[in-house]
Amino acid sequence: MTLGFLSLGGEMPKMKTRKSFTKRFKITSTGKVRRYHAYATHLLTGKERKRKRRLRRSALASPVDARRVRQILGM
Repeated sequence: MTLGFLSLGGEMPKMKTRKSFTKRFKITSTGKVRRYHAYATHLLTGKERKRKRRLRRSALASPVDARRVRQILGM
């Protein structure tokens, strides 16, 4: 009887990338994690123009979250 990873020569299988994370986060050329702002998709009439402009721009994830995102993305 062989287990799934033993039949591949003793190596563990590759970790799958979570596709939802690849859509929500990007890695910059310097290795930082870029994210998008929340609260920017609906109920926009009650928000000021300045706030909506700021929400359109991307932001950097905090170092703690960036570490977790890189781990999930397999980097």
